[in-house]
Amino acid sequence: MKTDGTAGRPAPFDELDRRLIHALQTDGRAPFSRIAAVLGVSDQTVARRYTRHRGSGAFRVLGLAEPRALGEVEWLVRVQCAPDAALPVAEALARRPDTSWVSLMSGGTEIAAVCRSGSSEHSDALLLQKLPRTPSVVGVAAHCLLHEFYGGPQSMVSKSGALTAEEAARLSPPPPRRPSETVVLSDADRRLFEALGRDGRAPLDELAAVTGWSPTTVRRRLAALRADGVLYYDVDYDLRLFGYGVMVALWLSVEPAELAATGEALATHPEVAFAGATTGPNNLFASVLCRDTSALYTYLTTRVAALPGVRTMESSPRIRHLKGPGPYLAFSPAAPRSRR
Repeated sequence: MKTDGTAGRPAPFDELDRRLIHALQTDGRAPFSRIAAVLGVSDQTVARRYTRHRGSGAFRVLGLAEPRALGEVEWLVRVQCAPDAALPVAEALARRPDTSWVSLMSGGTEIAAVCRSGSSEHSDALLLQKLPRTPSVVGVAAHCLLHEFYGGPQSMVSKSGALTAEEAARLSPPPPRRPSETVVLSDADRRLFEALGRDGRAPLDELAAVTGWSPTTVRRRLAALRADGVLYYDVDYDLRLFGYGVMVALWLSVEPAELAATGEALATHPEVAFAGATTGPNNLFASVLCRDTSALYTYLTTRVAALPGVRTMESSPRIRHLKGPGPYLAFSPAAPRSRR
């Protein structure tokens, strides 16, 4: 892999890399020939770039399920631990199939995670099943995600401007329809999502072997799940290679009358990777990415300070990332991932 000459560190993504990532964020299973036509390069160039970066772990395409389309509820969980227990507890949470975005925060004494449950009634069981029984866990808070202002198929890459609006439109699939009823997945569907969570561009033959369907049936099912808004594609990438050195969880307490306007304004900020309204005293949450701590300070004292109705602000830096939106792969702490 190409490096920047600093202790073998991978070189930052160049302009073509960024355009490729933006294209994959727009349509994760678009054929290389279609992407190449938009980017103005050859099919072989796109294939080589993708294969190199996918193999090195710099980025990967994931096929993910939209919780709301399945009638699921997401919880933003904060666990306070004794310092020597935080990592084992975080690893235990990361191994759970219904957790994502598991990270160590602050001084290594707080764990942040996103947990899914079939409904809000299952929250107590959800937490009890995930946390190891240890006196080193000194506090747990769970906040239900009520509304998503920015996230899902949208990401920081979508705001990067690597592709022009016209180029992104050429790759964008039709907007999903929203079924009138909650979509129920079959066992084969769940196996399909497990495979897509490892590799969103897995070949049809591989997906057919996992599900027991024919490749033609797999193709039709992928199209149907996407059209119903159940399946979307995301690019998980090394934040450093995109120029981000600091990731912070931002908790805001906002006047109820201003919550919608503030969340919508926050969602437009280039620094915001995710924004959602939650239950609890801090009713607006965001994941913020900045180049460095100086840029973070500028962001907090200008853009955030100008938001309407903000009463209090709490920021918590991420110091180690254990799990993203896909399966638990035990990423190196030296390779922070996108996004929440």
